[in-house]
Amino acid sequence: MHRLIKSAIEDLRESFAEIDEVALSNQKKVLDAFIGNRIALRHFAPTTGYGYDDVGRDTLNKLFADVFCTEQAIVSPLIASGTHALTIALFGLLRPGQTLLCATGTPYDTLCDVINGDGIGSLKDFGVCCDIVELKNGSPDYDKIRERIQKTKPAVVQIQRSRGYDIRPALSVEQIDEITAIARKAGAYSLVDNCYGEFTETREPNADALVGSLIKNPGGGIAPTGGYICGSAKAIAQIEGRLTSPSIGREVGSYAADYRPFYQGLFLSPHVTAQSLKTALLFSRVFSYLGYDTMPKASDCLDDIICSIRFGDKDKLIKFCQAVQTVSPVDSYAVPEPWAMPGYADEVIMAAGAFVQGASIELSCDAPIRPPYVAYLQGGLTFEHGILALEHCLEVLGVN
Repeated sequence: MHRLIKSAIEDLRESFAEIDEVALSNQKKVLDAFIGNRIALRHFAPTTGYGYDDVGRDTLNKLFADVFCTEQAIVSPLIASGTHALTIALFGLLRPGQTLLCATGTPYDTLCDVINGDGIGSLKDFGVCCDIVELKNGSPDYDKIRERIQKTKPAVVQIQRSRGYDIRPALSVEQIDEITAIARKAGAYSLVDNCYGEFTETREPNADALVGSLIKNPGGGIAPTGGYICGSAKAIAQIEGRLTSPSIGREVGSYAADYRPFYQGLFLSPHVTAQSLKTALLFSRVFSYLGYDTMPKASDCLDDIICSIRFGDKDKLIKFCQAVQTVSPVDSYAVPEPWAMPGYADEVIMAAGAFVQGASIELSCDAPIRPPYVAYLQGGLTFEHGILALEHCLEVLGVN
């Protein structure tokens, strides 16, 4: 077993070096933004009540906008999750009678009811139509996207960067930019679900709205909660009214705890993302040695931190997820079981023994309980933890 892992690490040496180069480039970008915004201890101070003139909140917005190369940003601990951030952005940009075009297939499970739920305050309930262009061999179907945009005249074109629960590569920044260029030419907003993709390349997509969670990549394993929406001034002006109210926007919103984890998490995120990418590649390479269908491959462009392993067997899938939990630093004694998790069409099993509950930038694993029984492993604050977790998973699965 140790020989197998050692061999994989040696095979991946060149890929790991490329990951380190990306991390160095992103670390410089983040550091320059901190220096340029003159970040000081005063920015970490908590506020209460309405939060008028909250310098910590307002400067954090500017910092994210600079790092993501956008005009403005909304960064808030009041955003509960990536799905919440996406919901705020969608309801901010769309109006009754307009159309949303999902250009990269059916969105992630938790967004389906946001868009098409019945009688729950969904976009559909408010008279917004949804059209979907499926991927073509795992990649965007640009011709079909152009054709559908011309036909339906969508107000917003939604793009999902990560694979979600599909077996496909994550989208590259170049692929996303091509879709956003098509949307922009047609006068539509482009909205990117950027979850799991931040800092995997040396730049982020060029879109009207980039949306994600702070307990994934950009929180660096430090941020305790929150989400972000970075984008054009025009888009953010529409969206901020749904963060609070149309009459207030970003002018209020206090945080009685310390802002330091959000700043520190962003600073650490390029390095932590690199640790997660190395962990994902190592798991993928070792399980491919064992005959499993895995992603990503070492030759792939790494555009999210997820490793998918097709087990083809329900019991093996569950055993693998439980093994990941067992080697977690928090709640290692817990035994995850499939359950009807809110927002998901199938039962889901989730292993996440994390310092921040549900933080998928920490080593974690989840899977819908449906054929072909694919595990989606992501995160890893340290590559060393990834190695130890892999050793344990192999042992549990009976690999010598």
